[in-house]
Amino acid sequence: MNSFESDLKRGICSKGFAAGVLIELFILFKAGFDSDLFRMSIPVTAAFPYAAVWLVEYQSGFIKAYLPRCGKMSYIFGKFFACGLCGGLPGMLGCLVYRMMLEETEEISLMLVFVSGMMWAVFSATLAAWSKSRYIAYGGAFVIYYLLIILYERYFEEMYCLYPCEWIFPKHTWIFGEWGIVIMLSGVVLVLFGIYYEVLRRCMERV
Repeated sequence: MNSFESDLKRGICSKGFAAGVLIELFILFKAGFDSDLFRMSIPVTAAFPYAAVWLVEYQSGFIKAYLPRCGKMSYIFGKFFACGLCGGLPGMLGCLVYRMMLEETEEISLMLVFVSGMMWAVFSATLAAWSKSRYIAYGGAFVIYYLLIILYERYFEEMYCLYPCEWIFPKHTWIFGEWGIVIMLSGVVLVLFGIYYEVLRRCMERV
């Protein structure tokens, strides 16, 4: 069984995914691209489609029937990276549809919106796996997002690479331009995968 394809299909066809896209569209029509509301919505809607799915399957016992059919590595890989893709798409699709409907000329990088959403989605999934709490999965990313903003604006203005607003609307000069942001966030995703894998591996030993 191809766990990744199955997880990706479930994530994209989920109510959480549709809700994420609709919420982003609503925010964009109300506030536009360059608004705090839009930027703050990314870590929230990114968690909707698939961040807590592993926890649901683990707590319900469904994992016991599913895991033998795909193997541990395939299962973990599928859950993590399907979560990332499904988490990055709501914001990107919302921006794309909004720009097409209004023929919006304001520049925004769909790639940065996607990668930022992907990173927050897998961050939420890692929080869910570590905490065993859906509430932390859905709210934890937003809390960390807001904390990073406070730390940057009040104490570490020179550390713009840690400023989440910069990941979508870069105001500073990055090495390799936008690709520098993509490389940094991709590195964060890989670190989170290592943590996610270890947490799930230990939990599966008791399944």
